[in-house]
Amino acid sequence: MRFALFAMTLGFLALPASLAARDVAIDVPAGTVANSVIAIAHQTGSSIVVSHPVLAERRSPRIRGRMDVAEAVRKLARAVGGEAVQVGKSSWKIVPRAVRSAPRPPRPTPARAPTRPAAAPDPPPISEPGPPIVVTASKRDTRLTELAAQVAIIDGDSLELGGVGGTEKITQRIATVSSTHLGSGRNKLFIRGIADSSFTGPTQATVGQYLGDLRLSYNAPDPDLRLSDLERVEVLEGPQGTLYGAGSLGGIIRLVPNAPELDSASITGMAGGALTQHGSSGGDLSATANIPLRKERAALRVSIDASSEGGYIDKPNLDRIDVNRSDILAARASVRLELSEDWSVEFLGLAQSSEADDSQYADRDGAPLESSARVREGSEADYLHGQFVVSGRVRDIKFRSTSGFARQDLQERYDATAPGGANRLFVQKNDTRMLAHETRLWVPLSGTFAWLTGLSLVDNRTRLTRSIGSPDGRSASPGVLNTITEATVYGEASYRLRESLIASIGARYTHAWLGGSGQDVAEAFVRAEITASRTQGAFLPSASLLAEVGPATSLFIRYQEGFRPGGLAIQGNFVSRFEQDRAATMEFGLRHGRPKLDPFDLTLSLSHTKWSDIQADFIDQLGLPSTANIGDGRVWSASSVVGAYLTPELRLDAGVTYNKSRIDEPSLALLSRISHVPNIARFSGRLGLEYSARIARDLDLEMRAWASYIGKSRLGVGPELGELQGDYLDSGLVARIGRDRLGATISVTNLADVQGNRFALGTPFVVGRDQVTPLRPRTIRLGVDFSF
Repeated sequence: MRFALFAMTLGFLALPASLAARDVAIDVPAGTVANSVIAIAHQTGSSIVVSHPVLAERRSPRIRGRMDVAEAVRKLARAVGGEAVQVGKSSWKIVPRAVRSAPRPPRPTPARAPTRPAAAPDPPPISEPGPPIVVTASKRDTRLTELAAQVAIIDGDSLELGGVGGTEKITQRIATVSSTHLGSGRNKLFIRGIADSSFTGPTQATVGQYLGDLRLSYNAPDPDLRLSDLERVEVLEGPQGTLYGAGSLGGIIRLVPNAPELDSASITGMAGGALTQHGSSGGDLSATANIPLRKERAALRVSIDASSEGGYIDKPNLDRIDVNRSDILAARASVRLELSEDWSVEFLGLAQSSEADDSQYADRDGAPLESSARVREGSEADYLHGQFVVSGRVRDIKFRSTSGFARQDLQERYDATAPGGANRLFVQKNDTRMLAHETRLWVPLSGTFAWLTGLSLVDNRTRLTRSIGSPDGRSASPGVLNTITEATVYGEASYRLRESLIASIGARYTHAWLGGSGQDVAEAFVRAEITASRTQGAFLPSASLLAEVGPATSLFIRYQEGFRPGGLAIQGNFVSRFEQDRAATMEFGLRHGRPKLDPFDLTLSLSHTKWSDIQADFIDQLGLPSTANIGDGRVWSASSVVGAYLTPELRLDAGVTYNKSRIDEPSLALLSRISHVPNIARFSGRLGLEYSARIARDLDLEMRAWASYIGKSRLGVGPELGELQGDYLDSGLVARIGRDRLGATISVTNLADVQGNRFALGTPFVVGRDQVTPLRPRTIRLGVDFSF
């Protein structure tokens, strides 16, 4: 895979720069409409006026890219609920959008200048306070103000500020999202207190991860994709069984990539170098090219990302320092074809390779950032993903069909040396292959009724193999093969009972065919009735009620279910079976305002989850990780997010989450002392500041600062995994100063150089040597970004 990635990189670097020599490079920071039109006028040499004082004071998003003045003005107008009117050869005005009688606006096309006369009549009163936020993860283009769910949306540009990163940039921004910390490509993600275990085993994750409409994997760890060239990231909290099916007990994270632009060519990129205190240096490089292949009909978009993060863990027994350097190389390409005004197809391919030279844990009671492990550990992770999407509409009915595949290969190495014994190494390989398809039809809620119906098919095969012994000669250890094929139908409908009251119901039925076998297991330890093929079914209902109680305030109540199918695991020398688990959540929520568009916004959520037959990992009698149903539990969660503009340039946002869990009836005798769901802190919180302003005629300043507290939690279930972790403060700062085509950034992470303990596990085999996973020490990065 690395050869293919390097070949794609060389091909990308060979693109002629002349492809980007069109239009004008525009970069206008977020602010008010009044400030934005001044910046666009200056950068394009045009004249722009705003006709209404209320419209002039609205918040406007960042406008960035290569485009002509017409596209820039129209993009700004659409973003703030206005309309662009050309009044001269290079003169424009933005007016409040008129209320139209047509039930459906026409599909936007590359705009031609309107032919309105300069002396237009006075516009009607403003009928809407600004542009709606549409949550595409709802699968039916639901406005945020009409969605009965807790949603967090992160703008793609903000994720790239200070350098491209991975999933950790999401956990830094959203207090309800947490993760294990074994290393890139090995972690499990959790949302809102729904967590199962610490290891990468045969269980399906509790969080569904999607790129567009296709899931990234079925029962493999987070691939930690590079978050570059994204339009946005959407996080839906709580079970999402009706829309997303298995593996969404805690919620879903959806990455929305930027689509190829049909009428403008551009190249953007960034590069940086970093120094880690107490460690070694690193660097990163990212570039994106958009290439129209046929104007207004076809375009190609390509992204390349490479990074090397310096190590900071020492292993004196190996006479090595800074052992845990990690390297990531990724590439993504997409082609978009417009077949007609209403129909299009898109092809997307992605590849990523991650390699960690060694582990990133240290001894709890040893010297800081030092591990007494006696063998080289680390991991390699390769990920491939491809999808084909057809989308369109027939009158008011929208259509979208997505087919694709994913392949994920992970190899992990653990120190299994016994005290006083010879060096031993445990190696685990997790190879996953998935084929998936989904087709859906829907009508958005534009009047009194909206509906959605769809079907999906998934075929997944996961092979888990293990070996243990000396580093130079290992013998096979029992492993397991799990196969599953799912066929699903689902639907959802919403009805506006009153102007301010919306009721929704939905349901999903999944039928699954499960199979598998033991790998490298003696025949005597495999029972035919355990590994025999079998079927499972799951019916997942949902219902919600949303009431608008004020001009920008709504209350909602929501019921939703989720499940994970069962599978096979290894316990000791035997193949064992674990059954499906289910979660049912009742949630109450309040939402006021729209994040980053209104002066003040607030969300509150209270939820209770009943979790039956919880699947989780534990340490078996041979000291190896295994999986079983550990009992029934309950999880109570409360969260709140608040945002406010302290000045037009300065925004504050803060979030807190509180979780309380209880295991009611542990089902295994060796787990009888467990009383809580692992890996979730009872309390976590985040505080952030964002500043954006023009400090000179053509010079902008952007700054982001944040601090987050992660409370105490326990590693896992059972006495071997009961270690405390968490209870630390993390922080960071990033600033950019520059012009539209060129900027410089400086970022500092872990400002206080806190060691902390993110995760109390490095290897499950060590006895008498407690472990911690420290934060990356204070790291300073200097970078440059460009566009042309």
